[in-house]
Amino acid sequence: MSDVTAINNYVNQFEQLKKEIAKIIVGQDAVIEHILISIFSGGHVLLVGVPGLAKTLMVDTIAKTLGLDFKRIQFTPDLMPSDILGSEILNNERKFQFIKGPIFSNIILADEINRTPPKTQAALLEAMQERSVTVAGQHYKLDQPYFVLATQNPIEQEGTYPLPEAQLDRFMFAINLQYPSFDEEVEVVKQTTSDKNATLDVIFDANHVVEFQQLIRKTPVADNVVEYAVQLISKSRPNDAHTADMVQQFVEWGAGPRASQNLILAAKTHAVIKGKYTPDIEDVQAVAISVLRHRIIKNYKAAAEGISVEQIIESLF
Repeated sequence: MSDVTAINNYVNQFEQLKKEIAKIIVGQDAVIEHILISIFSGGHVLLVGVPGLAKTLMVDTIAKTLGLDFKRIQFTPDLMPSDILGSEILNNERKFQFIKGPIFSNIILADEINRTPPKTQAALLEAMQERSVTVAGQHYKLDQPYFVLATQNPIEQEGTYPLPEAQLDRFMFAINLQYPSFDEEVEVVKQTTSDKNATLDVIFDANHVVEFQQLIRKTPVADNVVEYAVQLISKSRPNDAHTADMVQQFVEWGAGPRASQNLILAAKTHAVIKGKYTPDIEDVQAVAISVLRHRIIKNYKAAAEGISVEQIIESLF
């Protein structure tokens, strides 16, 4: 099958995928699209939203329609790394046997990741970056595809442990989940208070997702688009040759090279799901806010003047 035919097939399947997810999830189209872009790009997502916005249901629904295993880990202050990775136990034969933890799945929902201490947060780092886990000197490869979706509550900050910038940088996207519109909330209430149960069809499977990820990697990108993406990231760094005026005033730290890589990968996926064979500058801009939102650190002046990260990113365009 040629890449052109494959892209056309994936466009159709992507539309089917969104229709299946819409049977359960009302609205949140942009959020769902960005989560899917991240999965097909091989990235991870940090989802920021208040409780009750169906984050768990959304991820569970996406996992089912993709035909992938899904596990949810509730992060709490007393959670230990072994609770995530697994541990060795002494079996009946007096030999150590490794019991796998919940991290061994295709899709992981790390619920309220900032409620657990840094030692436990760090247990995810190797899995997210290397797609592997090391326990008691033994190396275990994780099944592909592998995707971590972590959630944070923006309201309650007492008793939380903010993610360090190095860990935030491991996430391809940071997505803000908003309240539904009035009509959407009416539809949610109707759906969730009736006895109707929607039946989901499986559109993909694990091998199919991996093939899609490989197609994204093979998608060509024009040099001018790559240069635009790198220049966009350079503009976010104070005291760089390309620094934007707004960044010079309001930014403490800008985005690193991983942001440039993620920007191009996400732009490729955005182009493919729209039926294009190569990304352009509009595709880069379409994913830039989600890629940069958690990588640009504002200074005290931005906080004092009420300048948002989104305003700073849009100024880079």
